[in-house]
Amino acid sequence: MVNTGLISQDRTSRLRILIADDIQETRRSTRLILAMNPDVEVVAIARDGQQAIDMAEIHKPDIAILDINMPKVDGISAFSIMRQTNPDIACIIISTEQDNQTLRKAMSVGAREYLVKPFTVDELNMAIRQVSQIVLGKRKKTASVTQVRKQREAYLKQLAREYAKSRRSDDQALEVFENLAANPECELRWLKILAMIFVIRQKWGKLRVLTEQLEQREPEAKKNRV
Repeated sequence: MVNTGLISQDRTSRLRILIADDIQETRRSTRLILAMNPDVEVVAIARDGQQAIDMAEIHKPDIAILDINMPKVDGISAFSIMRQTNPDIACIIISTEQDNQTLRKAMSVGAREYLVKPFTVDELNMAIRQVSQIVLGKRKKTASVTQVRKQREAYLKQLAREYAKSRRSDDQALEVFENLAANPECELRWLKILAMIFVIRQKWGKLRVLTEQLEQREPEAKKNRV
């Protein structure tokens, strides 16, 4: 087994990789090298920049390995477009030449590594390892933010149940229900309680906006119950 320097992950958590190069030999050799790496999974192989963009939209790779010179769309431009729909995607640019100006341009759009063809197994795995640290760091941060958000949501719902039971409509209750309502998937019951609080506190402008939201949500809720 090749020593990649990464911690082996299960299949569902392996880093997803897209390869794009107009040279079939490069596509094949890169695919074979990565097949020996247990921490990654090649999810798409493209022969030009436009195909790479289309495949990235479908497969959502973590890392794109892109040739600098490809038909239709070059590697740097392709990566810039990919980032518009997938800001967290990382990139390794590959080229037959080591040109400092091209390197700077690649780095300016967010590429993390630059390999000169033909690269070795060790060089590709080293680049993957470096980029993987960035990707995994983002994953960890995202997971942490998600966990904090879930904990906050659970706390707000606990307060909401208490305030609804005691029929509170003070500033604190208003803040709790407005925070819950900010979630597009907020339960209808919290929205209805917030509407009552708006009536009690005579916040007619906010009530009008919330009423429109309720009118849009209730038909869909009835449809889901059928």
